[in-house]
Amino acid sequence: MLATGSKIPDTALLDENGSVLRLTDYAGSYVVLYVYPKDDTPGCTAEACSFRDQSSAITAFKAVIIGISPDSPTSHKKFKEKYHLNFTLASDEEKTVITQLGAWGEKTSYGKTTVGVIRSTFLFGPDGTLIKVWPKVSPATHGEEIAAELAQISK
Repeated sequence: MLATGSKIPDTALLDENGSVLRLTDYAGSYVVLYVYPKDDTPGCTAEACSFRDQSSAITAFKAVIIGISPDSPTSHKKFKEKYHLNFTLASDEEKTVITQLGAWGEKTSYGKTTVGVIRSTFLFGPDGTLIKVWPKVSPATHGEEIAAELAQISK
């Protein structure tokens, strides 16, 4: 995983509308970058809905939420519309940023070892420096965890 103190990756990705998105464009804001395996699957949907439901609490701290997966912009758009997601989804079909973050690799699920996306979240400060990493998350309540972390940082 990317080490605390590292800079946010400066790689161009496409959002759910096919528009170019650069993570460095969010300088001056906290960036909650959550990496998830696949649109519209049970765990990923629970996590996205958790962020959706906590978005007001998260954005109150001058933070943006960006979900990133290897899915296409078209898949992201359908996922976003289906669940009324109120934040950006970035497509990393080549897994460039996902790999830079250290969120691509070997993982174990139900006793089976595979290579793929490692569900994780990265919190970058307004200066683009990594503040905290969550290498394992509980999808259904992760949005609350991030809102609580931002509240603690802002004290």
